[in-house]
Amino acid sequence: MSARSTAPSWPLVALFTAGYLAPYLLPTTVGRLDAALPLSATQAGAVGSLLLLSSAAAGFALASRIHRLGARRLARAGLLLAVLGYGTAALSTSVPTVIAGALVGGLGSGTATTVAAAGTAARRDPHRTTTLGLLSVSALAAAVYLTVPHLGPGHGLPLAAVALTAALVWPATAHLPTRSGEVPATAHRPASTPPPPLPYRRPGLVLAAAMLCWSLAQNSLWGVSSHIGTRQAGLGEATVGVVFAVALGAGLLGVLCAGALGPRIGRALPVGAGTVLIAVCIVVSAGADGLTSFAVGEIAWNALYPVVLSYLISLAASLDPHGRWAVLAGSASSLGTACGPLAGSLLSAAAGYPAMGWVLATVLLLLAVPLAAVAVRTTGGPVVRGPEPVLRGGPVEQSAHQPVQQPVPVEQPVVEITVDQPHPARQEFDTAGPQNSGTSPSAPAP
Repeated sequence: MSARSTAPSWPLVALFTAGYLAPYLLPTTVGRLDAALPLSATQAGAVGSLLLLSSAAAGFALASRIHRLGARRLARAGLLLAVLGYGTAALSTSVPTVIAGALVGGLGSGTATTVAAAGTAARRDPHRTTTLGLLSVSALAAAVYLTVPHLGPGHGLPLAAVALTAALVWPATAHLPTRSGEVPATAHRPASTPPPPLPYRRPGLVLAAAMLCWSLAQNSLWGVSSHIGTRQAGLGEATVGVVFAVALGAGLLGVLCAGALGPRIGRALPVGAGTVLIAVCIVVSAGADGLTSFAVGEIAWNALYPVVLSYLISLAASLDPHGRWAVLAGSASSLGTACGPLAGSLLSAAAGYPAMGWVLATVLLLLAVPLAAVAVRTTGGPVVRGPEPVLRGGPVEQSAHQPVQQPVPVEQPVVEITVDQPHPARQEFDTAGPQNSGTSPSAPAP
């Protein structure tokens, strides 16, 4: 997609929904694998981690290949893998087949998410597209949590919901460009030239590493939240499902607020302060011993989580208009998400749910500092959607206190030199005209 893409955003929102639905349904997926198959809680968490690890691997593998392979082709391949993988896992009761299906489905989810992330970074307003995607997946996940407990037991229902969503999103791929990440041909770069080197390398690496740990902490709790509700708080599956649905509804309100605010308050405040508040919510939720404490912790946490996530995704998208940091940071986040269920299962088995909550909260408090620092450093204005200035072979990073300046057309003056010899032939040494003067091209459209 062009760095100045004007294509409709709804296909990206649909693709975002299909790719992110599996992580959103992780608690009920892991809980039902434990209940319906001969798997322990730790083994079921490991299956969930393998699913998400497969999703992260797809993002890392495709981050630099979207331009060459094309958005439409990749999106359709990812959705096909999701339908086949999750559908097979939903219909089978064989543990090896379920694991294999989850791995294939995870590859499909990761591919869809990668294409959505790259396309979002190419939008004029990445934060708006991100919030729409989070609204869509939160609403759908809430509907699944309200519906699945009434459809009967079995591990296949949440997996079937993900497969069905991928199938329904398939028609939206017709509106995706055939070449993703492609920059229009200009005087600076032909259309066939690959994107320039990654800008903001140090902040980007810090952001990717911090998002990995941030997502790991979040999903360590999310992966065992169902067990906390049923085993520690003493609630039934239907009650836990209602709490999750209300919590995701609160997340919808949070995303609406984030979309309304947009970048007007910057990114450092919602990222840093939001992470601190999430740490408090995790302690409350992990220590819940009844309906009230469990509901308060889960609802407050889910209201804040998508808000901070939307700013993190838009922050990664703002670092590179070609979407590479968005894909790499998103894949790092998926890697942390993948390790979350297993880490949560191991921590809770070794120390109990309340102690696990304190460990995760401490990790988040430590992460709030580098995340806010990256947001402060890179908030110098919107990324220029065009050729970037180059110094010593790399893009120039904008200071947090310097506005981004567009190149200004400069008309070179005509210089005449008087000599004593007869004037040479005009066809050999002509005066500099507009076509020969080296005039800088006009600034790209915003």
